[in-house]
Amino acid sequence: MTTSVELTWVSALRAGLASDMVHDDADTLERHSRDSAPFSPAGTPAVVVTPETAEQVRHVLRVAHAHGVPVVPQGARTGLAGAANADDGCIVLSLLRMNRILEIDRGNRLVRCEPGVTNRGLSDAVAAHGLFFPPDPASWNDCTIGGNIAVGAGGLCCVKYGVTADYVLGLSVVLADGELVRTGRRTVKGVAGYDLTRLFVGSEGTLGVIVEATLSLRPAPGPSLAMLAQFPSATAAGEAVAAIIGRGHVPSALELMDQVTTRAVADVGHPMLSGDAAATLIVECDDRDPAAEVAAIAELCRTAGAVAVTVAADQEESKRVLDARRLVLPALQRQAASLPGRPTAFIEDVAVPRTRLAEFIDRIALIAAEHDLYISTVGHAGDGNLHPTVVFDQADPSAFARAERAYDAIMEAGLALGGTITGEHGVGILKREWLRRELDPGALRIQQGIKNLLDPEGVLNPGKVLA
Repeated sequence: MTTSVELTWVSALRAGLASDMVHDDADTLERHSRDSAPFSPAGTPAVVVTPETAEQVRHVLRVAHAHGVPVVPQGARTGLAGAANADDGCIVLSLLRMNRILEIDRGNRLVRCEPGVTNRGLSDAVAAHGLFFPPDPASWNDCTIGGNIAVGAGGLCCVKYGVTADYVLGLSVVLADGELVRTGRRTVKGVAGYDLTRLFVGSEGTLGVIVEATLSLRPAPGPSLAMLAQFPSATAAGEAVAAIIGRGHVPSALELMDQVTTRAVADVGHPMLSGDAAATLIVECDDRDPAAEVAAIAELCRTAGAVAVTVAADQEESKRVLDARRLVLPALQRQAASLPGRPTAFIEDVAVPRTRLAEFIDRIALIAAEHDLYISTVGHAGDGNLHPTVVFDQADPSAFARAERAYDAIMEAGLALGGTITGEHGVGILKREWLRRELDPGALRIQQGIKNLLDPEGVLNPGKVLA
C-alpha cells in the first residue's frame, strides 16, 4: 500500500522531471531490479528514473536526500558483483539516456562524455579521429563508460595499456545532497590537492553519481599479430608468462585458458586447439615490429615446454588465433545448455601475483573436483587476473549450494596466494564480506569514514561495497 509519505516524495520527484522519466510499471521495475551477478539479493524499486541532464540528476538526489529514499545508480546492468542491485522501495537512477559524446579533442588526446555512452560507442567515435580508448571489458558492446568508471573495469589489453582508472582525467559528480562537484583536470600532468578523481573511480555509486567524464586517449595502434601456444601443464604455461614479462615484452594481450576451457573451445571446432593440452596461451602484439616480437615470444614458449606453437603470418591468421579467446563464452554457454533447469555460467574475478598463476589454476581444479562442479578458468595472464567460471543449474539447490561453497573457496585461495578478491569487476554485494578479509582494519576504517563524510544519511547505493 502506498503511504502519504511515499506519495509526497514521488510527487516531488515528478515535479522536476518530464513525464516519461519516472517509471513505476511492473515490467520496468523488474527489469531494473538487478545486474548480472548471482548469489546477490535484489529488491524491488519504487520507481525507475531516466534523466537526460545533470540538473535532472541533481533534482533526483535532492528529493531522495530530503525524504531519506535510497538511490541506486545503474548503467547497462552488465556488472557481475551486484553493485547495481535495487533495494526495496528505492529510486533506481538509470543513466542510459545521458549518452552524448560532448567533445573529442585530438590535439590534447582527450574526450568528454556522459555516463551512458557505451564503451564500443566511445571507441568507434574516437577511432574516426585516429585515437584509441584502450579499456575493453568483455561486455564492451553494451557496458557504459559510467559503469566502467564506477567499478574500475579492465579488459584484455590491460597488460599493456592499463585499466579504466588510468584514463580518467576528471569527473563531474552529483553528491548525495544534490551538489555538483568537478574533479581533476584536462592537462597531462596535475597534482593540485588530493586526487578526488581516483576516489570516485571504483566507488560503485556509493559516494556520488558520475554525470560527465574527461578521459585521456592514445594514438590508434598499428596492425597487430598474434600467436597461440599449448602446454603440458599449467606450471609450464606460468613459466612462459614469467619469461615473457621478465624479458621485457609488453604484448597488447596475454591470455590464458586452462585445460577445461581449452577442451571446451576445441569442442566447438577451433582448428588450432588440441583438447588434450593442459593450458593455452594466446598472445597479441601491436608494436612497431609485431612479427619480431611475436617470434621472440614464441621461442620463449618453446623453451618453457610448449607442445605446440602457432604463429600468425598475417592479419587473417591473427584473427583465427584470437577467435580461440572469443569462443570461450560461446563454448561455456554450450556447456551450460547441456544442463537442465536454469543453467548459468558465473564468471568470477580474482587476481594473484603473476608468479602464482599456475598454483592458483591448480587450486581451482582441486576446488572443482572437491565440489563436483564444472569450472573453467580463463583470464588475463599478463596481469594475473583470472576468471574462474562456474557452470551450474541455478534451479538445483544442491548445485547452487556447491557453487556458493566453491566461490568462497576460490576467494580464500586467491587471498592465500597474496592476491585480491577483484581485479576489475568490483565488490558490490557479492564480495563485501570478503573485502573485510582483504583490507587492513585501518584502511577499512578510513574508507567507512569517507563514505560517512560524503553520504552521512546513507542514501547512495546502501549496502554495497562496505557492509
